[in-house]
This record gives sequence, C-alpha cells and structure tokens, in this order.
Amino acid sequence: MTNPSPDAIAPSLDFIEQLAREAIATLPEPWRNPATQVLLRVEDFPTDEMVEALGLDDPFDLTGLYEGIPLTEKSVSDQPIHPDMVWLFRRPILDEWAERGDVSLADLVTHVMTHEMAHHFGWSDDDIAAIDPWWE
Repeated sequence: MTNPSPDAIAPSLDFIEQLAREAIATLPEPWRNPATQVLLRVEDFPTDEMVEALGLDDPFDLTGLYEGIPLTEKSVSDQPIHPDMVWLFRRPILDEWAERGDVSLADLVTHVMTHEMAHHFGWSDDDIAAIDPWWE
C-alpha cells in the first residue's frame, strides 16, 4: 500500500456527492431510475435539530439520513410536504472510513447511500443484503 501524497486534501462535499451519484447509477433495475428522483444533499454534519430528533448524543453517529415517506407507505391521496431526500454527512463518513481503515471511501459511501435508499423503497434486510453485500 502506498502512502498518500503529503499534498493530499480531504475529500470534498462535491466528491462525496459524486460517489453517492455513482452508487445510485449502479443500483439494479427497477430501482435505479426511481432513486434518481430522490433529492441528495451532502453536508459536513447533520443539523442540531436532526441530532436531537434522533436522540443522538454525537453528530458523528449519523452518516446519512432519509427524509420522506417510504414508497411502501405512500398513498396517492398524500399531499407531499417536501420532496423525498437523502442526506449524507461528510465528516461522520470520513470519520468512520478512517476508523475502519479496511474499506474504500467509495464502498462506504455506496453502503450509506444504499441504506438510505432502503428506507425510501421500504426494503427488508434481505433486500438490502441482495443489493449491498456489505457484511460479506
């Protein structure tokens, strides 16, 4: 393994977003196209409100968040309040990546993105494992 260049910089918000969009592009059909309809936001950290609403003590505990109503629970009579959205949080993702030290950043972002899409699509654990064999 080669050491990173001393001039290397931390991956940017835009780079994390690029990895997330690549993860969406690799989803199998019939999920790929509908996944592109979910808004994607990448921020350094979750807001204080998000952390509090989830009962977390530390913003580093949240790498991603789905906001919306899962497709399995939506009704045609529901009036959308806001579009479905996946949030990814760069600093907690980078922290987990550094702590693990055994996965690529692309693999970790793909895993987080797949997990958040699972909330949107209402996937079971078996569905997730079929798409993202993370634990193998």
